[in-house]
Amino acid sequence: MRVIIKVISLVVMFLYLLVLSKLILFKYLTMPDIISHFTFNYDGDYWNNHNFIPFKTIIFYLFLADINFNIRVENLVGNIIGFAPFAFILPLVSKRFRLFKKVIIATFCLSLTFELIQFVFKFGSFDVDDLILNTICGILGYISIHAVLLLINNIKAKNRVEILNYLTSRHDN
Repeated sequence: MRVIIKVISLVVMFLYLLVLSKLILFKYLTMPDIISHFTFNYDGDYWNNHNFIPFKTIIFYLFLADINFNIRVENLVGNIIGFAPFAFILPLVSKRFRLFKKVIIATFCLSLTFELIQFVFKFGSFDVDDLILNTICGILGYISIHAVLLLINNIKAKNRVEILNYLTSRHDN
């Protein structure tokens, strides 16, 4: 059963990373544009609005921007929700990632990788606030999987106690 769960978790993680890559890196690009970016031959418009100041974009979207509410939600909540599955699935894929610190570091590194790819290959804009929001998402994902694992362990423990009580009561009779 554990092998099946691990294989399913690996497949889900792979598919999740494919979808996440498409949504973050390639959401507005055609295949020829993607190839041009990787070969540094892209002649189209670039995103050059990089943000290296923590909370600048978050404050802008929350308080200063005169933009549609849906755009605010898509940008802020999208960053948070986008990385929850990673932090949720990672502990299922490998026992080495059962600790809070390791999951958060892995989430931060994945987010940093996406931001650096956007910066270097000009797929989008580097934004330190994305790192912050994505890491917060890692925390939420970890809390979720940790709660699920605790619940499963409590159910297993309760079942063991019930089985032991049943067996001892039959033995006593």
